[in-house]
Amino acid sequence: MASAVDVRAVHHRAAPWPYAELDVAAARAAGHRPVPFRELVLKVHQRCNLACDYCYVYEHADQSWRERPRTMSDEVRTAALTRFATHARQHGLARVRIVLHGGEPLLYGRERLAELVRAARAVFPAGCRVDVGMQTNGVLIDEPAAAMFVKHGIQVGISVDGTAANHDRHRRMPNGRGSFTAVQRALSLLQRPEHRAAYAGLLCTVAVDTDPLDCYEQLRAFDPPAIDLLLPHANWESPPPAVPGRATPYADWLIAIFDRWYDEASPPRIRIFDDAIRLVLGGTGRSEQLGLSPFGVIVVESDGAIEQVDALKSAYEGACATGLDVRHNEFDEALDHPGIVARQIGRAALSDECQACPAVAFCGGGHYVHRYRRGVGFRAPSVYCADLRAFVRHVYDRVAADLRSRGGRPA
Repeated sequence: MASAVDVRAVHHRAAPWPYAELDVAAARAAGHRPVPFRELVLKVHQRCNLACDYCYVYEHADQSWRERPRTMSDEVRTAALTRFATHARQHGLARVRIVLHGGEPLLYGRERLAELVRAARAVFPAGCRVDVGMQTNGVLIDEPAAAMFVKHGIQVGISVDGTAANHDRHRRMPNGRGSFTAVQRALSLLQRPEHRAAYAGLLCTVAVDTDPLDCYEQLRAFDPPAIDLLLPHANWESPPPAVPGRATPYADWLIAIFDRWYDEASPPRIRIFDDAIRLVLGGTGRSEQLGLSPFGVIVVESDGAIEQVDALKSAYEGACATGLDVRHNEFDEALDHPGIVARQIGRAALSDECQACPAVAFCGGGHYVHRYRRGVGFRAPSVYCADLRAFVRHVYDRVAADLRSRGGRPA
């Protein structure tokens, strides 16, 4: 099990670069067994039709998008699907997921996306279910696109930052105009009965200078199957904005929504809340924001590069790189990359401070990306550490009080 790996056996204290402190061979000897990739993110289009001011791809440290082709070639697409099918076959996977991503994946073209999905399902072994998702800003969704999603079983997540005022100050067109009206139009299409099957949910970035309940009510009005509330990608070298007079503004924002959500009779699924409750009850988390579940996602860029999760672009230039290419390397080779191993060995990857913290069972050290600090790499506490502790403490207390009233208690 990943949690049984002895941190002292796999880390060297003097780390000249972020992953050098991890000895992969020692990790294997200490008990780590690789977890196969069950999710493949395909960067089918490298550019975007919005100019969001917080985008980790275009506005943060790694600017490698500038050197990559705008569109994934057929050669790269075929190689990626074939490698993933081989990986699934070798590891006996009964279910995998392919996520169409960008940039903005709809710039790849509606017909090409449909062709990609057909090719993906054709290449996998019998008995392996292939789920397909897409993360989009929604601006290009029209009736033909919505019909295509339903026909080919594509589950679509839409990025929308709460109210129109907040969304439009961050998620703008290249000419400076806001995109909320276009996104609202897309969501009205996906809510229709004939398209509802393709509606996966909403992704919203936390904005602590806004009213959290106004944000929640706006998201709720779109009747989403699920909501992801994401902390802005930040780290110790590029920290999130502070709020004068507030020690834990991100926790405060999340807690305000959590309390409203927790008291509702039929709330939408909110992944960070579901995970927090599952963790305080002794279960495991299913997202990157909380918990220590082994990481099973791999990315293929438009040029064929096999990379780690692209949120690492917010840390430094080249943080995602593995040195592998889908045209020449199998995905199993990426399982030996120290960055991938670090995402799979549980507590052994955490800092000494996190190892000693009683909250680690619930927060899991937070999102890996948010731990980066020059000199120690990703073996630092999350830059959101205080917020995470306050948030999981509040969830624990609410759940504990609820269970006490029913004669139980959390783990």
